[in-house]
Amino acid sequence: MLIVLDTNVIISALKSATGASFRLIRLVRAGVLRPAVTAPLMFEYDDVASRPELLPHLSTSEITAFLDWFVVASSQHKVHFLWRPLVRDPKDDMVLEAAVAASADYLVTYNISDFDGASSLGVRLITPPKLLALFPSVLP
Repeated sequence: MLIVLDTNVIISALKSATGASFRLIRLVRAGVLRPAVTAPLMFEYDDVASRPELLPHLSTSEITAFLDWFVVASSQHKVHFLWRPLVRDPKDDMVLEAAVAASADYLVTYNISDFDGASSLGVRLITPPKLLALFPSVLP
């Protein structure tokens, strides 16, 4: 299953090893889920994750190592058409563009309401817990 993870899902996974977002990363590692990324989206992940106050328990090298692994585990795509502005936040437009470019099965976010209009581009939205519910027997 090809998915695009909103930045809030990535940050949540890096903040806690007990939540739904971290379990999604485990599914990526197990090869059950395949993330799709674009270069702008990876830069966004890096920009947000590198804010010192956001992930104080992780070093810069740990964040870089995670993002390096994540891009290797991902399907990389180029954005050929810009759909901007379609949603309120330009950073969310970047996530939506990645989902469209990859023809992703789902865009995974905790902020479904931030992506009003995504369905007009054929993008299906889902929260991390709801996506996990599709794989009840894969992880403990």
